[in-house]
Amino acid sequence: MTDRAVLVTGASRGIGRAVARAFAAGGDRVAIHHRDSADAAEALRAELPGAGHVVVRADLTDPDAVRAMVDRAADLLGGLDVLVNNAGVYGERDDPHPIFGASYEQWQKRWRQVLETNLTGAGNVTWCAAQHMRERGGRIVNVSSRGAFRGEPAQPAYGASKAGLNALGQSLAVALAPYGIAVATVAPGFVSTDMTTEHLRGEQGAAIRAQSPFDRVGRPEEIAAAVHWLASPQAEWASGTIVDLNGASYLRS
Repeated sequence: MTDRAVLVTGASRGIGRAVARAFAAGGDRVAIHHRDSADAAEALRAELPGAGHVVVRADLTDPDAVRAMVDRAADLLGGLDVLVNNAGVYGERDDPHPIFGASYEQWQKRWRQVLETNLTGAGNVTWCAAQHMRERGGRIVNVSSRGAFRGEPAQPAYGASKAGLNALGQSLAVALAPYGIAVATVAPGFVSTDMTTEHLRGEQGAAIRAQSPFDRVGRPEEIAAAVHWLASPQAEWASGTIVDLNGASYLRS
């Protein structure tokens, strides 16, 4: 059991929710970040094992709000030992932006929204969190995607944002190691969450599951277990790594 101060962005649902549960089960105190899901965040806080968990809010596209949120989390938890950059947007099913299927205005809007949240927002959260880790060391784990490697034809901004997140993590793994801060990344494939339920229905769902030889998609708890280990004291030597978690649905050399 550990007793660390952990900030998980986008923790009110999906993978982030499972990550928060994993850290709390291990004895850590968790700051549950959300953007506009206060009820879900508070419900999660109430059901997490242990004590000292808190809820914090910020729109990650607002740099000032990000700084205030991270500082508040650190103040409430007595510092920060672990940051999990999980929050991200993909794009609504009815608003894809293939290059020959979207207007220029739609294209610009989606790129701004996705990059400002998934990449710039994560970068800003990391900068703010690192200020609290500089003297004590820590762990940063980014949640990327297999889309960073295989591409996202209908959501190219998403694929680009996750590729950028991979590069950010590896850059910071080198930059922050002298301060005792290890940085690693997980790259999940398709994961079953409340946000993907519609995608997994009918023939489309069968095709998605068939991408893996296990004929299923990932579970949030499987991603959370990997995140939890990468944030552990034993995982310092994994700093800089990107762990594929896609059930062999996409293999890269």
